[in-house]
Amino acid sequence: MTSAPSSSTRATGTSASTPSTPSTASTPGEPTPLSRRRRAPVPRGRFAWVTGILSWTLLIASTLFWCALLFPLALLKLALPFAAVRRRIDPLLNGIATAWIANNTGWFAWIQREPWDVQGHEGLRYADWYLVNCNHQSWADIFVLQRSLNRRIPLLKFFLKQQLIYVPVIGLAWWALDFPFMKRHGKAQLRRNPALRRQDQETAKRACAKFSLVPTSVMVFAEGTRFTEAKRAAQDSPYRHLLKPKAGGLAVALNAMGNKFRSLIDVTIVYPEGAPGFWDLACGRAGPVLVRMRQLPVPPAFCEADYGSDKAFRREFHNWLARQWEDKDAEIDALVSGRLG
Repeated sequence: MTSAPSSSTRATGTSASTPSTPSTASTPGEPTPLSRRRRAPVPRGRFAWVTGILSWTLLIASTLFWCALLFPLALLKLALPFAAVRRRIDPLLNGIATAWIANNTGWFAWIQREPWDVQGHEGLRYADWYLVNCNHQSWADIFVLQRSLNRRIPLLKFFLKQQLIYVPVIGLAWWALDFPFMKRHGKAQLRRNPALRRQDQETAKRACAKFSLVPTSVMVFAEGTRFTEAKRAAQDSPYRHLLKPKAGGLAVALNAMGNKFRSLIDVTIVYPEGAPGFWDLACGRAGPVLVRMRQLPVPPAFCEADYGSDKAFRREFHNWLARQWEDKDAEIDALVSGRLG
C-alpha cells in the first residue's frame, strides 16, 4: 500500500485525539532520535559502487526473467475473469512473485556486512491471511519486509499510487498480481468533491474482495508516507520517531475482510545508523537493521463497523491505533538505547 515504499493506503482520516507522549527533545542520557541521527558511512572500500552496479544489473535481469513467466498467466486470468479461474491461477502468480522476491532479497542480504536482527516471526503460517502494519522510513523498508516475511506468510500486497502503474515492466507486474492502485486526492479536491473520499475506499474494498479468494497478506504503512524530521515537525507529531498514523486504510481493510485475517502483524523497523537509501542497500552498506514483530488479535467489532459513518467507531479505532503507535515509539527508543548502550 503504496508509493512503492510509500505505497501505503492513503487513509481518509487522521487520529481524532492524539495521546500525550513524552517530549521529543533529547535529554542527557537519552538516545538521539532517529530523525536527527545522520547516517554514518559504512566502510566498504573504494569499489562499493561496483557492487551497486552489479546489484542493479541482477535486479533488472531477475525482474525481466520472472515477469516473462508472470505475464502469460496474468493475461489468461484477464481473459477468463471467473472466481474459479482466479483460485487456480492466483497461487501460481503468487508463487512466481515469491520466488522473484527470494532471489532479490537473498542477494541484498548476502552483500550486507552486518547480519539483520529479526525477531518475533514465530508462529506465522504461510497458508493464512494477515494484515501487516509497519513504520516507514525508506525505500529499503520494502526489501527488509520482504526478506523478513517472505515464505513465512503469503505474498505482501501493497496499496500503490495510481501513477506507479506506468513504471516500465514492474507496473504491469503489480497489476498482474492485483496490487490495488489508489488515486491521491488533495485536500482542496476533497473539499470541492467529498465523493472522491469514497473512491479509494471502494477501490480498496474491491481489491480486498479479490484477496479473500486465496491466502494474502495486506500491507499498510499507516503513516502514509516516508518519515522525515521535516514532516514530523510539520505535523507536530507527538512521537519521537514516527509520524501520526492514519487510520482509514487499516479500517477499510478490516471492514472488507477482517474475518479472514488470522491476526495483525505489527512490524517495527529500526536503522540504528540512520535509514539507508536504495543505493546504500545495493552497495552492501545498509548498516545494522533491527526488525521486531508481534501478532495482535483483530477485535471482532472492527470487522463489522463502518469507519466512514460511525463516529464512535472512528474514535475507538483511532485510540486503538494510537496505543500501538505509543508502544512502537517506545520500542524504537529501547532498541536504539540497547544498540548504543
